[in-house]
Amino acid sequence: MDKRENNLINAEYRPAEKGCWEGRKSNPDMGKQYWHQQIEFVDWNDLQTQTDDTKIDIAILGYVCDEGVRRNRGRMGAHEGPKAIRDRLAKLPIHFEDKRVIDAGNIVCNDDDMEACQQLFSCAVSDLIKRQIFPIGIGGGHDMSYAHFMGIRDAIKENTKRKVGIINFDAHFDLRTVEGRGNSGTPFNQILSECHEKGDLIDYYAIGIQQQSNTKELFDIAKREHINYSINYDCESSVLEMESIKTKLAPIIANNDYLYVTIDMDGFSSAYAPGVSAPSPLGFTPYFVFKLLNFLFATKKVIAFDIAELNPSLDRDMHTASLAAKILDFVVLNYEVPI
Repeated sequence: MDKRENNLINAEYRPAEKGCWEGRKSNPDMGKQYWHQQIEFVDWNDLQTQTDDTKIDIAILGYVCDEGVRRNRGRMGAHEGPKAIRDRLAKLPIHFEDKRVIDAGNIVCNDDDMEACQQLFSCAVSDLIKRQIFPIGIGGGHDMSYAHFMGIRDAIKENTKRKVGIINFDAHFDLRTVEGRGNSGTPFNQILSECHEKGDLIDYYAIGIQQQSNTKELFDIAKREHINYSINYDCESSVLEMESIKTKLAPIIANNDYLYVTIDMDGFSSAYAPGVSAPSPLGFTPYFVFKLLNFLFATKKVIAFDIAELNPSLDRDMHTASLAAKILDFVVLNYEVPI
């Protein structure tokens, strides 16, 4: 980390570890077959002086922090999420030879200072986007979203196109009012509040909201802030339900220059994602999410993406980590440079 950021003593940048990327060997005559063979390791510091003319398309950046989950009285363990996702991703076959994908390392929280971790993560995201590199964040608590969005905002603040809509796949609104300090349940409230103070209205659409997982107060906040959402019962992969949600998303897509897409793994049914702090059998399926991701990336407006709240300590046979890895692989395959 360069000297500008050393003042963030309770957060640190750690370069990628090759030991997190291990997989089976293949016939060298066949070329690279798996993620662990294709992924590159680039130190964020080295981007400042990089002379390689080969364009980096996508950077994976870990958010090693679950202090926000602790503050929100959730079950700890999400700080191990980035490592688990890399482990599962390493073993998947590759189909993206035309894209250069790097592991840019981790932003690590020290001494429970979530705010310092968020600030440093935001700085890294901003730097990547300014370099026209698509950031994929892997967490970590969903407090990562506040940092991620603010990094996007900082990166494009001088652009003529500056409107960013948020699409959140989640069982929870994460609109809790900040009482003292933020947590994993407050990121979108923080985003909306800070942007409103500057006169900016942010479109936020939540997909998969479960009534049993959100208080009446949160629904009232969503109504007051004119936040649109799809309830979990409507999140089916049938043609009718998919078209209905696409129709609801259309105004946000049309009204914004860019989209920030985030997935909280607890939005999935616990049949597919048991390894989360707050599992529920009433969540959506992977098929539903993959279909909507395909639709969203086809807009060529997605500027950043992340996956939050994987908790490997609660996982079963790495099912949740494997799902997160396959989502990331799908995103890499479908990503196109925003127009």
